[in-house]
Amino acid sequence: MTITDTKSAARKAAFAARKSAFAAGQGQAAQLLADFLAPHRHRPLAGYMAMRTEIDPIAAMAAHAGPVGVPVILGPGQALKFREWTPGCAMIEGDFGAFIPKEGAWIDPEVLIVPLVGWDRRGFRLGYGGGFYDRTLEGLRAKRPTLAIGFAFAAQELPEVPIEATDQRLDAIITEQGIVTF
Repeated sequence: MTITDTKSAARKAAFAARKSAFAAGQGQAAQLLADFLAPHRHRPLAGYMAMRTEIDPIAAMAAHAGPVGVPVILGPGQALKFREWTPGCAMIEGDFGAFIPKEGAWIDPEVLIVPLVGWDRRGFRLGYGGGFYDRTLEGLRAKRPTLAIGFAFAAQELPEVPIEATDQRLDAIITEQGIVTF
């Protein structure tokens, strides 16, 4: 079995777990995320617009005192860029159906809330397979310390995420059941 096959099987299991967890509700996850972000309130933050059964970080993003951006996909094989977002700003549909601000400045985040499909206790995440966040984190971390916070349901935890040399570790994971730092 190749690493691609292993990751595909892990994604399938994690998507099913996420769907069930989503139906049960987010619980205190957004408040835990906001509390975790509080010491970083003036640093540029990147969040995301939740899609389908992703856990939703909007409340924590709206509470952030510094600039907040959301990811914009420029094209396959490229790092993400982040367009400034504020509650109520005009949004349009971007690639893969994710909503992005219609206009706004580009921000260079120092703290990222990272969506994911699965995660493990080593700090690795399983994404959607495009490598966007791995490329983005690698580039940002080459410039300065960058905090990557996975945001997910506890049910998305996997025994071990299959990894490759290009996979970037998270610094923390926040779920409705608590905070794990790596």
